[in-house]
Parts: sequence; structure tokens; C-alpha cells
Amino acid sequence: MSDETRRASLIVVATGILWGLYWMPVRALSGAGLGGAWGTLAIVAAAALCLAPLVLARRRLSGLDTGGVAATALGGAAFVLYSVGLVHGRVAVIILLFFLTPVWSVLIGRALGWPTPALRLAAIAVGLAGLAIMLGGEGQVPLPRGTGEWLALASGLMWSVATTGIRLRPTLPAPEAAFVFACGATLGAVLLAPVLAAPPRAADLGAGTVAMALGAGALWWGLSMASLMWATSRLDPARVGLLLMSEVLVGALTAAWVAGERLSPTELAGGALVLSAAILELWPVRAPRG
Repeated sequence: MSDETRRASLIVVATGILWGLYWMPVRALSGAGLGGAWGTLAIVAAAALCLAPLVLARRRLSGLDTGGVAATALGGAAFVLYSVGLVHGRVAVIILLFFLTPVWSVLIGRALGWPTPALRLAAIAVGLAGLAIMLGGEGQVPLPRGTGEWLALASGLMWSVATTGIRLRPTLPAPEAAFVFACGATLGAVLLAPVLAAPPRAADLGAGTVAMALGAGALWWGLSMASLMWATSRLDPARVGLLLMSEVLVGALTAAWVAGERLSPTELAGGALVLSAAILELWPVRAPRG
């Protein structure tokens, strides 16, 4: 393994760990008075503002592929749904619902006429079975319960559409991609925030709240996303997907330890199947012999 590959792999793992902790600042902002999507809006707007000087100084925005910009912005909007889901639902369940993205990606690829090996079809079956067990293990209808779970499911589906578009269009440079991602997220949060909660009061926008939003935006949506985009261009997609699963472990453990959120045995079994589906989708498939 080369030094660059090792460095890129460490960045991906660190990004997964960092995003496993992302629920903390989001919920802290919610507790400070920025409920619903208002806390997320503060974070992503801060990220866009932090990235703007760097991107404007590079003067490359006008030359970017329009389709790639649209797909990247849609990815940012998808992550807004995920971010808000963490406020309204249990952390581990929200993360696992988002990790159903491989199932949706395979289905989208099949709709586009891309080859679908048997292993990918197995990933769909395992993933949907895990979803049904996780959401309906107590004899209930296997559908998301509550705003958070619906947002997480929609987030994963939207992210699959976005990544398909990103795959089909020329790759954006890392700083510009992170900026477009944050701008798409800001637009999504602006549209979603008034729907979920009343605007925050001026008294809630104290120096501590603003500092928290700036810090979270710069770290999670700025630095980590730019670093991840640099790393993913240097690694095999399957390796990236597997290394990012550190987010599931960190998110579940910290939510259980700090917030007292624990999954039932049935939910754990369903979640294990969801992760198994992700591994199956990422597993290398041999090309058929001619």
C-alpha cells in the first residue's frame, strides 16, 4: 500500500468517525433553540460562508460542469434531510436507514440499464429484509415511524440519485465540490426549516450558538467533506464504502453511551442485515468471460 493510499484510507476512516459524532452538535443547537432544520441551516450556511473565500479566490466556478454541480448540490440537500433526521429520531436507526443507499443505487442503476450481477440483486433482497425486520420487528407495519425516520429514508434515496448523477458527470475539484455541496444543503435547509418549526428567536442566537454553528459547519461540512472528496478520488469505491461504516459504529455507541439510546435485539438484527447489504453491494464482482 502506497503512502498516498494509506493517507487517503485514514482520512476516510476519520471522516466516518467524525460523522458518527455529528448528531451531538445538531442536537445541541436544537436544544439551544434552533429546532427542526434551523440548527442544520445554521451549520450548512456557516460552511458555505467558510468555503466561499477559498473558492472565489480559485476562480473556477464558472468552468464547472452544470450537471455535476446540480448532482453535487442535490447531495448536499440529501444530507440536510439526514442531519434533521438526527434531531427527530434515534441516532442508530437514522444512520442505518441512510445506509440503505446501496439498495437504492442498485435499483437506480438497473432502471438505467446498467448490468446487475446476482450479488447486487442479493444485496437488494438482504437490505429490504433488514429494513422490514428493523421497522416491523415488534409486529408493526414495516414503515418508518416519525419524522426522523422518514427523513432518513428519503435522505438515502436522494443521496443515491445524487451519487448516480455525480458518477455520470465530470468530477468537480474538491474545494468547489464541498462549496457546491454546502450551497445545495443551504438551499434545502431554507426550504425545509419553516415547515418543521417556527423560526428561532433573536435571543437564541447568542455568541455561543453562533460559534457552535460556525465550528460544526467548518469542521463537518467544510474540512471533512473536502478531505473526503480528495480521498475518494484516490481509492476504490468499495474500499471507501467499507471504511465509512465506522460512522455506524461510532454513532450507535456514542448515542447509547451519551443519550441512552439502545436498539432492541430485533432492530440490531435488522441493522446487521442492512450493513450486510451494503457490504454485498460493495463486494467486487468479476466481469463475465467473453
